[in-house]
Amino acid sequence: MFRRTVSNGAVKRTAHTSSVAVRGARTSRVEASDYVDEQHRIREGRGLSGWLFVLPAITVALIFVIAPFINTVRLSFTDATFSNPGKFVGLEQYQRMLEDESVRTGLINSSLYVVCVVPCMVILPLILASLVSGNSKILAFFRASFYLPVVVSSVIVGLVWTNLLSTRGLVNSVLQTFGWVKEAVPFLTDRWLLLFSAMAITIWTGLGYYMIIYLSALANIDQSLYEAAALDGAGVIRRFLHVTVPGCRSTMVLIMLLSSAAAFRVFNEIYVLTGGTGGVGGKDVTMTMLIKNYGTGLNAKYGYAGAISMLVFLIVGSLIAIEFFVQRKVERDA
Repeated sequence: MFRRTVSNGAVKRTAHTSSVAVRGARTSRVEASDYVDEQHRIREGRGLSGWLFVLPAITVALIFVIAPFINTVRLSFTDATFSNPGKFVGLEQYQRMLEDESVRTGLINSSLYVVCVVPCMVILPLILASLVSGNSKILAFFRASFYLPVVVSSVIVGLVWTNLLSTRGLVNSVLQTFGWVKEAVPFLTDRWLLLFSAMAITIWTGLGYYMIIYLSALANIDQSLYEAAALDGAGVIRRFLHVTVPGCRSTMVLIMLLSSAAAFRVFNEIYVLTGGTGGVGGKDVTMTMLIKNYGTGLNAKYGYAGAISMLVFLIVGSLIAIEFFVQRKVERDA
């Protein structure tokens, strides 16, 4: 009898314990479900707040980038002008470009601009960054001085250089004073001198910007490599060629990409130096100046300007794509 009572009590206690365990498990599942739901709501809230933060940027891009691009593509297939909304003409504007002498001149000049400017933008800022990298105050002063042209408006820079390069400007005055030239050099009226003057201005204004990019790359190079090279007897030039240059290879490709796109789309320097005409008798015109000449004014030909814009887009996009794949290969090999 006693054993049966004890047994029944044990069964009751076991049943009670099992019931408590079941209720605890159910409570744990409910709490876990509530926690998951709460985390889901938090993630949804974060996602919504994230979209709210990027909404202004998306709106600006839609209004000022995507919509104009789509409209330019549409115009390139029409014969729209300032006074005529135009009609669909298919590839007629693109066929016209193949026969247009000014487009060929613009392609040659813009390509020459890229070929001359990009190597300077890749090499000179790296040398400059190597010279001014350090913690001393005098080096900080030089870094700020070299970066100053970047923050100045390119239009103001162009106006200053226009005055310097004019026949009565400072540059010609110095050249004639020292007897290096007998007559004033026509920097602004000779086709090639004008083009190379614009290149020099572009290089001068871009040195500081690319110097800053190189300085960040130099900061990531292990200083022990320079110390080891110095112990092996390597001089300044050898350390630059065998430590600095390999350490900045990916950055060099990046700068090549940025400067190529910027050089092919150069506008402000040419516009200011030529007074908005694009060159001497139209011979110094670049692709961007062609777009301006055909796309503005009472005689504007929007369809043709749109076709030229698409050609520039394809060329610049191809340059960026090629250099992007080169950069990926350099990073994989590093």
